[in-house]
Parts: sequence; C-alpha cells; structure tokens
Amino acid sequence: MIPARFAPIAFGFFLSLIMSGLISGVSTISALGVAAVLSSIWLKAWLSSWLVAFPSVLIVAPIARRIVGRLVKPPA
Repeated sequence: MIPARFAPIAFGFFLSLIMSGLISGVSTISALGVAAVLSSIWLKAWLSSWLVAFPSVLIVAPIARRIVGRLVKPPA
C-alpha cells in the first residue's frame, strides 16, 4: 500500500490511464476502422495520449475541484 499523501497522484495516474486508453481507442477506430486497428497502432496512440493526459490531470483536477466547489451549495 502507498501512503495516503500520494492518493491524488495515484488517482490522476489511474484516471489518465483509463481515459486516455478509451479515448485513443475510440479515435483510432474512428480514423482507421475496426478491421484496420492493430493493437500496436492503438498502443502507440494510447502512449502518446497518456504522456499528455497524466500531467494534465494533475494540473487540471485541482482547478476543476475549485470551480465545482464554488458552484455547489455546501451541505446544510
């Protein structure tokens, strides 16, 4: 188990891993078609997407939390 202080980084890691995999898969299939998509083509697309997604999530998530915090009414 990792220490709790690393939870935001671990969350960003897994969120970016899953989301970039899904989005790169959809984009690759959309561009090339199901029959043309080889796992190596998708894997290359996913890796380049994840390299951008991981640091982006770490930067954007706290900003998004602050925006949501300002829009959501606090509990009574």
